[in-house]
Amino acid sequence: MTAGAASIPAFGEATLTNCEREQIHFAAPIQPHGALLVLSEPDLVVLQASANAQAFLGLNGPLCGRAVEAFCGDLGLHIRPHLSDKIDSVPAVVRCHIGEPAAAFDGLLHRSAGGVLVVELERAGPSVNLSRHVDRAFQSILVAPTQRVLCDETARLFRELTGYDRVMVYRFDDEGHGEVLSEQRTPELESFLGNRYPATDIPQIARRLYERNRVRVLMDIEYNPVPLMPRFLPGTTADLDMSLCFLRSVSPIHLQYLRNMGVRATLVVSLMVGGRLWGLIACHHYEPRFLHFEFRAVCELLAEAAATRIAALESFVEGQAELAVRRLEQRMIEAISRDGDWRTALFDGSQSLLQPLGATGAALLYDGQVLTVGEVPGTQQMRAIGAWLDSRPRQMVTATASLGLTEPEFEPLIPFASGLIATPV
Repeated sequence: MTAGAASIPAFGEATLTNCEREQIHFAAPIQPHGALLVLSEPDLVVLQASANAQAFLGLNGPLCGRAVEAFCGDLGLHIRPHLSDKIDSVPAVVRCHIGEPAAAFDGLLHRSAGGVLVVELERAGPSVNLSRHVDRAFQSILVAPTQRVLCDETARLFRELTGYDRVMVYRFDDEGHGEVLSEQRTPELESFLGNRYPATDIPQIARRLYERNRVRVLMDIEYNPVPLMPRFLPGTTADLDMSLCFLRSVSPIHLQYLRNMGVRATLVVSLMVGGRLWGLIACHHYEPRFLHFEFRAVCELLAEAAATRIAALESFVEGQAELAVRRLEQRMIEAISRDGDWRTALFDGSQSLLQPLGATGAALLYDGQVLTVGEVPGTQQMRAIGAWLDSRPRQMVTATASLGLTEPEFEPLIPFASGLIATPV
C-alpha cells in the first residue's frame, strides 16, 4: 500500500480529521429495509447477496450460485428486458413478485463500476393515487415568480407529500458553503432558517454521490448494518461500488452528526441546475420513518421541476442584470462627457448599482478616497477590506458569500458585509 492510499480511510474507519476522504461509496453493508443481489451476466447467477436476502425475499436455501430465474417468482422475467439498456448511470425500475407465498417488491437495477449487475429490492408499498397532488404541485412550482417563493413552496410541497417533521431547501454558494433558504417544520422544533454551514460539512465525495444518486433515504439511524455475503466479489479483494445504491449504508460519522441533532430518519433529494449540484431538499424526522419507492419517485420528479424553474429564474435575473450594466455603462459615458469624472455616475442612482447584484451597499476605493452608498461598514473598515483585497492574487472579480466566516478578522462586519463582490478599477 502506498502512503497516499494509506491516507484514504476505508468506509467506517474515518475520523473527524480525515472524514472528507472516507470511501463512502464502498460501504460494504446495506441498510436493512431492503435486500441486495449482485448478479453475473447474462446467466443472472447470484455472486453476492445481502445477509438478510433469503429471509427478506421469502426464499429457501442459499442464494449465491443460483440463477434468479430459479427463484420462486418472476424476478428474472422482469430483469431480462433491461440487460441491453444503458443502466450504468440511471437505474431501471421493476415491479416483481418473489417468494413463497409470492410478495410484491419494487426493484432498482444498475451496473456498478465493476461491471456487475446490482439489484436492490424493497417491499412494495400500498397503491396510492398521487396524480392530483402532483398536478397541483407542478402548477405551484411553474408559476413561482421568484426564487424565494419557489423555495418556500417547494419546502411546503415536500412536507405535505412526505410528512417529515422538518423540510429544508438548502443552497450551495460558489465556494460550496450552504445556507437554509426555506423551511417547513412542526411548531415545537427550533428553526434552522437562515443557518449557514461550511463547505466541509458535506465532503466532495458525498457531493459527487448526490449528483449521481439523487434521492437518499435513511429509515432509522439506529439500524443494524447488513453485510454482503461474501464480502468481496468472487476472485477479487474489492468491495462493491455502491455509488448508485439506495440501500448503501451511511457513514458512522454522519450518523453521529444526526444523532447529535436528535434526528432519527432523513430523506435528501438533490437539486441539479445546469449540470451542477445547486442545493438539496433535506427532510428530517425525529422518529423512524420510511418512504416507499412511489413517493420517492414523485419527490425526484418535483425536485427536477423545481430545478428547472430555478434555472429559468436565474436566466431571467442574469438578463436583467446585463441590461442594468449596459444602462450603467451609458450613464458613465455621459458623466465623463459632462463632468469629466465617471465616479459620480456610479452613485447618482444607487439602485442601478445595487439592484443587479442584490446588494445592500457598495463602496469605491480610488485614489485614497472612499465613496459609498447604502449600508456599508465604516471608512476604516472599508480600507481594511481594500488592503485585504490588495494582498490577494489579482483577479477580475473576487466574490464570496461568507466573508465573515472565511476571514475571521471580518466577522464583526457580518451585519454589513456577510458577502462580498469586488472588482479592480
